[in-house]
Amino acid sequence: MNEPSAGPLAWVNGSDAPEKTEINLGFMALSDCASVVVAATQGFAQPHGLSLNLKRQSSWANLRDKLVSGELDAAHSLYGLIYAVHLGIGGVAATDMAVLMGLNQNGQSINLSRGLQALGVSTPEALDRHVHQTRPKLTFAQTFPTGTHAMWLYYWLASQGIHPLLDVDSVVVPPPQMVAHLRAGRIDGFCVGEPWSASAVQQDLGFTLATTQTIWPDHPEKVLGCTRAFVEQYPNTARVLVMAVLEASRFIEESTENCRSTAQLLSAAQYLDAPLDCIEPRLLGEYADGLGHRWQDPHALRLHGDGKVNLPYLSDGMWFMTQFRRWGLLRDDPDYLAVARQVQQLDLYREAASAVGVASSAGEMRSSQLIDGKIWDGSDPAGYARSFKLHAMSDSSHRSASR
Repeated sequence: MNEPSAGPLAWVNGSDAPEKTEINLGFMALSDCASVVVAATQGFAQPHGLSLNLKRQSSWANLRDKLVSGELDAAHSLYGLIYAVHLGIGGVAATDMAVLMGLNQNGQSINLSRGLQALGVSTPEALDRHVHQTRPKLTFAQTFPTGTHAMWLYYWLASQGIHPLLDVDSVVVPPPQMVAHLRAGRIDGFCVGEPWSASAVQQDLGFTLATTQTIWPDHPEKVLGCTRAFVEQYPNTARVLVMAVLEASRFIEESTENCRSTAQLLSAAQYLDAPLDCIEPRLLGEYADGLGHRWQDPHALRLHGDGKVNLPYLSDGMWFMTQFRRWGLLRDDPDYLAVARQVQQLDLYREAASAVGVASSAGEMRSSQLIDGKIWDGSDPAGYARSFKLHAMSDSSHRSASR
């Protein structure tokens, strides 16, 4: 049997060994990087002839730049970041991008400051009243202009009758800096991934007003992203990378014990550099909101879900484009389905899933009901983008319905 090290040209002769045996894999200090860190550190890639060099990034903008330049081969990434770069609205020149697989669903939160709580703002209704009756505007932080957190924050605020671009101010803050910004009083609230929401609650600096899974149960979140050029140049490497991360995500969810040991691993200085008690509870679905409520969340962070989490559904990618359109980030409707087909590497994913025994027979689309009652199933993306009362579209089809 040919070893993967049989020579750099072995794959030309029909070998399925990775063309590139060592890759740089970017990640941000967030609990949902778990399967990437476990794949790299717990021996899931090596049996496939691949070595993963983990590279922690200080911000999503840094991660984006290094992904586009090729300094990173692939990365734990925001869904919306990959699509924005592909569409040319991501802060860099348009670059063909690829989503290899979904890394997780759920598990992000919107937190408010204790200062707002002191003013009686501890419910969505009270926030709506406060925003429309009080000046100056509140300032909310999210992690990247086209990222998932911006989209969850905007969607949730709009569902409460608050226009996210007119009624409040929005600023970008890297995830690990959120708590410090809240402590310094620079922001009134934020939307971010764990463990930073739990950390704010733990330090008594804020409370969790909403989880993103209440906006959209089992919503798409982070993905394993790379450039299209990487997939085309190193197809075996890309497939083997997906196999390793899939096996790691399955391993984490095989037992509570594996989940706890993953939380312990993530708490280390080189990964999240955060206390275990800020990471583990919400990784296990145990929530305390800082207002005295505790619950076991039925839609907590999921990394595998028997593969349902990892399949790169076309409709998931399309949803982010509908929100870019809704909030004026895209001036025109893209060809939603065609773009999603370019970005989502469904065939490669299914090959990888099949190779490691993960079911991948689900359809390319899925249907969900969001917090405002709207159904998203990918069937009419342009109509869906136009269906919202609150939006920031400037074209004539929507001018009359601006507020």
